[in-house]
Amino acid sequence: MVVRAVKTRVFRENEDLFAFITKHVRRLPEKSVLVITSKIVALSEGRTHNDSSTKAKERLIKSESEWAMKTKYTWITIKDGTVMASAGIDASNAKGKLILLPKDSYKSARDIRKRLQAHYRVKKFGVLITDSRLFPLRAGIVGVALGYAGFKGIRDYRGTKDIFGRTLTISRTDVADSLATAAILEMGEGKEQQPLAVITDASIEFTDRSPSRRELVMDPSEDIYRPLFERIGKIKLKKR
Repeated sequence: MVVRAVKTRVFRENEDLFAFITKHVRRLPEKSVLVITSKIVALSEGRTHNDSSTKAKERLIKSESEWAMKTKYTWITIKDGTVMASAGIDASNAKGKLILLPKDSYKSARDIRKRLQAHYRVKKFGVLITDSRLFPLRAGIVGVALGYAGFKGIRDYRGTKDIFGRTLTISRTDVADSLATAAILEMGEGKEQQPLAVITDASIEFTDRSPSRRELVMDPSEDIYRPLFERIGKIKLKKR
């Protein structure tokens, strides 16, 4: 697999995302995935808030979350079935504003993929919108897929045999988040100005069928980390 980060100028709020991408990415080959950081998708949608005070941020976090709990360092929240800090609301590289997550990353991925397919004249092609996350008890951020289109986000090994003939009952590979982590490693988290990346030669299955937004979501009652969350049994997620 090859990941190539794309250096760009600074993306402006309410700017045309399609025009920005096609200006900085001259060519996209068949069987490639275009990675887009969620921050510029959100900026293109005007998903910002001018008041970055503590109280304003707390109100936003609660309104954007399905569940929220204040902790020593941040708010632990659940949004779109995913655990994250502060509902993904970020003040870094935001020029004094707060930047929210895109309104619907799966829809954004589908829409931009359709336009880019026509522009670059490609059939087997994916779009992946990424963000950063922390894992429990691990230092440093990794990538996560907020939305994607054009490829299957899960590789399911359940029902198949391992090398010794044992039937696998649980094993699945999280393809979408694995691609996101590889891309973010190259794109960076600081002042690199690389909000785009192109992935080629990845071992993934391309498809025109729109992925289910629940494909990567684990039921809290089935999650192996459930004992870490004392109140997890009381969580009631909003229907999406």
